[in-house]
Amino acid sequence: MIGVAVLGSTGSIGESTLDVLARHPDRFKLVALGANRNVAKLAAQVLRWRPAYAVLADENAARELVQALGGQVPETRVLAGSDGLVEIATLRETDCVMAAIVGAAGLRSTLAAAKAGKRLLLANKESLVMAGPLLMSAVRSSGATLLPIDSEHNAIFQCMPPQARNGEPAPGVRKILLTASGGPFRDTPREALATVTPEAACAHPNWVMGRKISVDSATLMNKGLELIEACFLFGLPPAQVEIVVHPQSIVHSMVEYLDGSVLAQLGSPDMRTPIAHALAWPERISSGVDFLDLIRAGRLDFRAPDYEKFRCLVLAQAAARAGGLQPATLNAANEVAVQAFLDRQLNFIDIAAVIETVVTKSTRGKIGGLDDVLAADSEARELAREQLSRSQGGTRMAHSGVVRDAHA
Repeated sequence: MIGVAVLGSTGSIGESTLDVLARHPDRFKLVALGANRNVAKLAAQVLRWRPAYAVLADENAARELVQALGGQVPETRVLAGSDGLVEIATLRETDCVMAAIVGAAGLRSTLAAAKAGKRLLLANKESLVMAGPLLMSAVRSSGATLLPIDSEHNAIFQCMPPQARNGEPAPGVRKILLTASGGPFRDTPREALATVTPEAACAHPNWVMGRKISVDSATLMNKGLELIEACFLFGLPPAQVEIVVHPQSIVHSMVEYLDGSVLAQLGSPDMRTPIAHALAWPERISSGVDFLDLIRAGRLDFRAPDYEKFRCLVLAQAAARAGGLQPATLNAANEVAVQAFLDRQLNFIDIAAVIETVVTKSTRGKIGGLDDVLAADSEARELAREQLSRSQGGTRMAHSGVVRDAHA
């Protein structure tokens, strides 16, 4: 039996992971569940799965979880805080860790799982964006197995040659073609974006996701973060990662080889496919996903992104080229700006304006260790909050236009 810890179990990836695990009770044993503060959903999961451990990062929420369970599951030990997440990620009985906590909050536990040599199923892209060199170094040093869960990176992984190694360029690869649905505003005129609502931004046409990642998809920042992630996972510079808008979300990504071959991974847009692939790799198991019917799909369209309309993508490309602490700064500023948009304190197009201002003002430099990453993250969040404070009162922020070289 393979022992599994699911970090971020109350989110969409976590729930999909539990669905796949439930289909293979003879193969996997759920050891631990971890989440941020969703007491009701985690309590229901504990009652259903009865794991050895349950963790809520929010300590007050953890106390509420104990009360909600009311002693009904005595075999489950409830832990609290980020230390609790690290503990379940490194347990001896944990063989496989699903790292699906959204944002910077998932960094410590993801890094701990890598250092402990676990099979790490990486859905928390922010860990690589913020601290790619540290995470990849931990994977190599410990002998951990890193398997990407983002549908795009999992597709690329499947299209790479068998001898490919994490973080190293594979022989014969010319470039990666990273597909993007284009999000809910793919065909919306730029001038209409200033008035779009959080509800509209979260209504993704193809995928069911959490609110933060849904907004990232709407701004195309998600694709920018994925570009940075792909550079670390596959050892390629940003110039060898091309973003292609593919509205149907059937081709999940492609790898182009020096001989002109292009290998693509196709499937229905359902995260249970990459989850099942990573859980069982190098074997294949059923995922519960509907099989792809290409005749019914009818057509596959591809086009270039609109870099003028989706400025977040330009900013992410620039951060990927700059490297060092810039991706961590970009990520932190984006998290603050997206939350402000969800809280109706910022309009949609000004998400990019906040991020650009923060990236311009922030401290630059190389990553010497985790403390450097956390300091850059903290500084960027403070700068973003200052920018938001200045924007209060209905004055829209001017677009500073610092970054213009989308294709440089």
